[in-house]
Amino acid sequence: MPLKLYATDKHYAEKLDQLLKKERAESKDVADVVSKIIEDVRHNGDAALIALTKKFDSIDLTEKGFRVSLEEIRDARGSVSKEQLTALTVAANRIESFHANQKPNDLSYTDEQGVGLGLRWSALDAVGLYVPGGTASYPSSVLMNAIPSKVAGVKRRVITVPSLNGEINPMVLAAADVAGVTEVYRIGGAQAIAALAYGTSSIAPVDKIVGPGNAYVATAKKMVYGKVGIDSIAGPSEVVIVADQKNNPEWIAYDLLAQAEHDTAAQSILITDNNSFADLVVSAIDNLLRDLPRSEIAEKSWNDHGAIIVLNSLDEAPILIDMLAPEHLQLATENPEILSKKVSHAGAIFLGRYTPEAIGDYVAGPNHVLPTNKTARFSSGLSVFDFLKRTTIVDCNRDSLREIASSAISLAKAEGLDAHARSIAIRMKLDQ
Repeated sequence: MPLKLYATDKHYAEKLDQLLKKERAESKDVADVVSKIIEDVRHNGDAALIALTKKFDSIDLTEKGFRVSLEEIRDARGSVSKEQLTALTVAANRIESFHANQKPNDLSYTDEQGVGLGLRWSALDAVGLYVPGGTASYPSSVLMNAIPSKVAGVKRRVITVPSLNGEINPMVLAAADVAGVTEVYRIGGAQAIAALAYGTSSIAPVDKIVGPGNAYVATAKKMVYGKVGIDSIAGPSEVVIVADQKNNPEWIAYDLLAQAEHDTAAQSILITDNNSFADLVVSAIDNLLRDLPRSEIAEKSWNDHGAIIVLNSLDEAPILIDMLAPEHLQLATENPEILSKKVSHAGAIFLGRYTPEAIGDYVAGPNHVLPTNKTARFSSGLSVFDFLKRTTIVDCNRDSLREIASSAISLAKAEGLDAHARSIAIRMKLDQ
């Protein structure tokens, strides 16, 4: 059964602390295994990829080939229904439109001392987009990873995706086509991360790797960080829903289950100020689980990690939300805008009774790759900025250098770095 907390309970603070500290991610010490995989790929290249893919995925890459051909991608696009292709196109257009509005402008100005200063944005040359293939395939994640990189201007975009019997879900390939990605490899796991980081004869290395994966993928991303950039280490998905009694309990129940059906480690939390409404939601969940295709996953997630928190007033919710720092925050209340402005830590916020979190997973426009496991305290969702880098520019002439030189020389001498001081002073013919 899901955890139920009452703000009026004298043990509320203690129980809340237990909820906040509860670990949901599968605790696997895979570091040794992943380290060996990375070193194998690093030193043996394609041969390692062939052996590891055969070992873990039972696929012979010598027969199937590393790279998915353009013909396979076109065939996949042709095999999806018209309705599905339209949906992918609608989603892609909305995602591209939103992310296009994120593109920053270069900065250039001259300060009071006459120093020219600036900042220039430039796209990464090559990125690897890891697409998971676990309990479900996610063409929407292809769009969410690939389109921001396209908007940013990344020249080379590479998808790696584990395959089932050598075959990749046609919707995943169709999504890649819609997003304009033509370089796709049927390789997954830590070996894919290693190949993207270090390169092999068949796969050229990239500059940054983005996208979620299992414990092996996450650990591999940690280990190759520094050789390449990474976006984040994704944990199990989560949603916090703040709902008053004016909501339809069945709507909220589906919203909670939408998160729970992702993964048995996913977390769905309801915050309300009405106990009777909370009971109605629980009852609705019990009924809806009966005909949910992924009911086994959703039920385990709800029972193991779900929670209902009944507050005295929803005015208390912002403090609690910031403690939870959820990936997704859904505010199904009378005045959600007012409530949202009091929240500092959330990956994405969905306002009102007609904005279910699920709409954000597909077609709203903002990215659905978001910070999990309370990392919304210090990080943000995937964006165009993840595929850009900043270069600062300084432009001094003789007069402007003279204006600021003495302070720089003083600081250099204080740090015992005489060459620093002299490199400035010699231009001014100042006493060293």
